[in-house]
Amino acid sequence: MTFKELGMSEVLLEGLSYMGFESATPIQEQAIPLILEEKDLLACAQTGTGKTAAFILPVLDVLSRMDRNHTSTLVVAPTRELAIQIERQIQAFSYFAGISSIAIYGGGDGNSFVEQKKALSTGVDVVVATPGKLISHLNMGYVKFDKVSHFILDEADRMLDMGFFDDIKFIASHIPEKRQTLLFSATMPPKIRKLAKTILKEYSEISIAISKPAEGVLQAAYLVDNHAKSALIRELIKDKDAYHSIIIFTSTKKNVNNIVRAISNQGYEVQAVSSDLKQEDRELALRKFRAKTTRVLVATDVLSRGIDIKDINLVINYDVPNDAEDYVHRIGRTARADTTGVALTLVNQDDMYKFDKIEKLIEAKVQKLPVPSHIGDTLEWNPKGGSGGRGGYRSGGNRSGGGRNNRGKSNSRNNKKHYSKRPKKS
Repeated sequence: MTFKELGMSEVLLEGLSYMGFESATPIQEQAIPLILEEKDLLACAQTGTGKTAAFILPVLDVLSRMDRNHTSTLVVAPTRELAIQIERQIQAFSYFAGISSIAIYGGGDGNSFVEQKKALSTGVDVVVATPGKLISHLNMGYVKFDKVSHFILDEADRMLDMGFFDDIKFIASHIPEKRQTLLFSATMPPKIRKLAKTILKEYSEISIAISKPAEGVLQAAYLVDNHAKSALIRELIKDKDAYHSIIIFTSTKKNVNNIVRAISNQGYEVQAVSSDLKQEDRELALRKFRAKTTRVLVATDVLSRGIDIKDINLVINYDVPNDAEDYVHRIGRTARADTTGVALTLVNQDDMYKFDKIEKLIEAKVQKLPVPSHIGDTLEWNPKGGSGGRGGYRSGGNRSGGGRNNRGKSNSRNNKKHYSKRPKKS
């Protein structure tokens, strides 16, 4: 279905055409008509399916057809990066509609605070905000939300994971009860339904492809000890023609810096993104990555949700995320919409149990590739060993009990180029 068939106004269609948007994705096709009917909505769809456009386009359509002199729409998102991205998409979609917007988030200087205060007190069409910073402004008493008619929560499950349940209720108490509320989430745990019952009224519900990787993601894993991970990553990314835009995810800020140091002398620029960096440094890193002047971005899970960067063709998980659903969000950075990409996960013995849970969640066995013999041994797959347990070694013959010499030679020969091939689709 095209956006014209969905009834978008001409000024929005012009902006969409300029951006190359013609046909709606499934979440957009289902959500937009319901939102235009002014219904509350609980929507769940996997990352990369176009959720932002699904909730913001119909709201912008309504705004484009009315007189505007106050803040009518409030969007709340869990992270600064996502708030900035949503606000930029609003600017792009409404380029010809003259709709004003601002992103409200922490980490800025005095000038940004003054700009935020002015927008919140005098009125701007759409406010996109992180919970903490918005509450700081609300507590100062000058925020004018008395005419807000659209209240939108994006990545709601992530906000609840971050402990924002009470903050969301506090924010909701500062806007009119008579409003349209839209709650968008990538997963549907019980706490999301609890929140929906708290802030939504007579709502419709949409659920599309929960907790499954996009079809275009080719997944594989290496069973490898920690001490060999850096060397393996250097090997995986050395071919610039195979992978030109790469994100490496890790669960800790300390590992971000270690990975950057380990691969930064490979003849291409590597950037880090974590909460330790200043906001301007994080924004600069993302701009350079989007512009393709940076080939490799190393990040914590702050980038695993909501951030839309086109043409990422390789995601590497340096470690297995603690939450199985976070795996889906990490690898969802590649193969956006109808494109394809590769997702590789480095699994040590302690992480095998967690990776087994991921395979159960996605209902697929992820292909296990042998570690190149000149880098290290391939661990034996033993997810039942539990955290801290050690499985045996296979292929490599570099340890006693690692197998017969002729097996080792055979695997050494096969491993030489195995890692440079795209894994089979699981």
